[in-house]
Amino acid sequence: MAIYTSLVVPTVILNPSERCLQWSDDGQACITTKAAVHIMTPDPGINFSTPPDIKALRGDEQGEQPLGWFRTMIEPARGQTHIWPSLCQDWGAITLGSLDVSLREVACSPSNLTSRGRCVITILNSNAEVSLWAAAKNHLKGEWTNIQDVTGLLLNTASSEDIIRNILRAQVSSLAWSKQPDYRITPTPVLDSSVLALGNRAGCIEFLRFNRNSNSGGSLSYIHTEPLSDHWVTHLSWAPWITHGVGHCESLLAFSTDKGNVGLVKVTQNLLSTSNVGFVPEYTTSAVFGVQGPICEADKRSVTTLTWVQPPGRNPILVYTKPGLVHLWSWPGSEPTWYGTRVLTFQTQKMSIGSSAIGPVTGVSYVLHRDALILSLFDGSFHAIHNMTMEPTWSPPLAGDILTSAELSQASRALFAKVTPAGISCLDVNRIGGMASYDSQSTLIWIYEALRPVDFGYKHEAQHECMLLTAPFWQLDDETVLHTASEAFSDISCASGGAPIHHLRALMLHLRSNARFASLCPQVLEILSQVPPDQTTTIVLPSWTQGLNDDLRPQLRKSLTTHLSGWPNLLSLRMRLSIADLCWKLCKDPEMQAQCGQVAQGLLAAISHCVLRILVRHLGAIISVITAPDIPFVLREVVQSLLPGSPQDLADEAQALSDTLTASFSIDPAIAALHEHCPACHAEVPLHAITRATCPNGHTWARCTVTSFILSTSKVRTCIGCSRKALLPFTVSDESQLPDAAQSWIVRDLLEAVQRCLFCGNSFVEIV
Repeated sequence: MAIYTSLVVPTVILNPSERCLQWSDDGQACITTKAAVHIMTPDPGINFSTPPDIKALRGDEQGEQPLGWFRTMIEPARGQTHIWPSLCQDWGAITLGSLDVSLREVACSPSNLTSRGRCVITILNSNAEVSLWAAAKNHLKGEWTNIQDVTGLLLNTASSEDIIRNILRAQVSSLAWSKQPDYRITPTPVLDSSVLALGNRAGCIEFLRFNRNSNSGGSLSYIHTEPLSDHWVTHLSWAPWITHGVGHCESLLAFSTDKGNVGLVKVTQNLLSTSNVGFVPEYTTSAVFGVQGPICEADKRSVTTLTWVQPPGRNPILVYTKPGLVHLWSWPGSEPTWYGTRVLTFQTQKMSIGSSAIGPVTGVSYVLHRDALILSLFDGSFHAIHNMTMEPTWSPPLAGDILTSAELSQASRALFAKVTPAGISCLDVNRIGGMASYDSQSTLIWIYEALRPVDFGYKHEAQHECMLLTAPFWQLDDETVLHTASEAFSDISCASGGAPIHHLRALMLHLRSNARFASLCPQVLEILSQVPPDQTTTIVLPSWTQGLNDDLRPQLRKSLTTHLSGWPNLLSLRMRLSIADLCWKLCKDPEMQAQCGQVAQGLLAAISHCVLRILVRHLGAIISVITAPDIPFVLREVVQSLLPGSPQDLADEAQALSDTLTASFSIDPAIAALHEHCPACHAEVPLHAITRATCPNGHTWARCTVTSFILSTSKVRTCIGCSRKALLPFTVSDESQLPDAAQSWIVRDLLEAVQRCLFCGNSFVEIV
């Protein structure tokens, strides 16, 4: 049985749950332990000079390549930020978790929220405090910093004169961050419509929204308070957003209280256009909140898990568990599928002395191509519910199916034995702290601690060790892998903001298989060659007639960001290029590798033409405010648009832009030649290649992928997906770091507008 990852993590997990291990939209696995959040990023799809922190040296008997991981962590201070007794001496304000502050839960925001195009993370500790964290230079290996005390915000927004109620409202007991809704507007506007929900000890839900700030990283602002009951809100979970029309979305927020009841809050968001004066419309979001009828009445049995799953072709299903039971609920839909509530009883899988069906659920994974739900329990067992779409049941549809609770539990036990050199017996228990799917199919990732319950010896905190495992529980056939490849590039939406390495994680994993890559590669290349129609040809920008004023630059930056990152066909091309590059690297047959290179070159050219068309049309719209320092950059875009192979419409637009520029300015021939000076010997360097520059004395320099200027400074950012480099935005770097020919306000605004790589769509990091 293949094992992709077996990593010892010296830590303690105090709160085993299905939120203990979760994926962020940046493609990072976040593991919540007692004192820190471990952030692990698998290396497939990541290509830059820094190697992964963890790289297994061994292969396995099936020719599967082990996974490497980049690792960092968030380690909040162990002390209390807010001492509740100093604010209120009422007994109800006491938090027992303040005696030894630890981490309880984490919620990851959607990606592309910060000025660096990444996600932020909220952390809830045992003192009922919430903090907001963001990565600084390098989210893979670098430091994450605390950018906001959210509890302080809740205390400052308290409106009641009742002190104890204000304190209880600020004491958070659960949290959940929604995804971005898709308003069906193309290109996708630059707007954050995700919502952070905080359940508290006052029986309310506080709704907050993130505000981007290029200087501090961003902060949360208060939206609304929804009162529910007088009991603690213990769990929250957002359903996927459902779009009912252009600019109109709805979602259900499920909640549970300490009395065991489960209910819903309906959240409706409408997109309102505030201005159509600039290059792209300005939007704002209005939200309406309303409590729905109860799903489960209070029965004094605590809810241990609350989450949603989305089978295709039907309404989402709410999964909530109580000791020994799993409840499934859904509302009626247009399709002939089940609705209402279904209750299934867990059966104990006898694997060890610690086996029990009443332990908490520590992971939930929906397997799309099998229509099955996999759940992991704290005792180390796995359980499978089949036929989720039509009628959920423990029984598999076919006799001999390996996707059963018994088979999965035995496979988990076998993997536990395989990574334990000393061997195991029935006295050894592998207590799972958290589990998630790696590929939404057969490969799972989970973390467990091995122990013997009958051993009453004391083990202090530093002696505890957990094991992180990634392994497939059954083998996928080639048809399923190809279906995964097709689905990865179909129905692409830019609204989610997720990084391409997150969307392509499953496909990249399966293509790394040495045993099947040779047979899959030709068919994958055929899928990659099915290029979507170019939507950027429909871009229409009004000419700017108000001069170079304070309104132009923010509108230009927003328009550039919208068009460079908001077109689905451009995102599809970037994702296809990532897979084509991966195939080229994995291919050992020279002839097949040449075909991979040919497909990649075609995709690269298509991306370049889309980007150039966007830039040329923006330059044409602001031609009236272009100044002399801007001319070198404008001419560079013209030259690139006139290269052989460019679409005729792009070449015509670039030529028209050049003619207008020539008629308006007397251009120095030295500037028109687009020569730069070598940073080493100051010899003239002609613009013969877009990616690299070589002077007559042999000095070679990389070029900025955004502006094509020579990179002669360490103040650069590197794409994690393709290792292309770009100059830092002007808001981060000093203006003196820009080349002389790049001293243009257009260049500065373009560098600030580009938050992700223009060619593969992944995030940048700063290595220096």
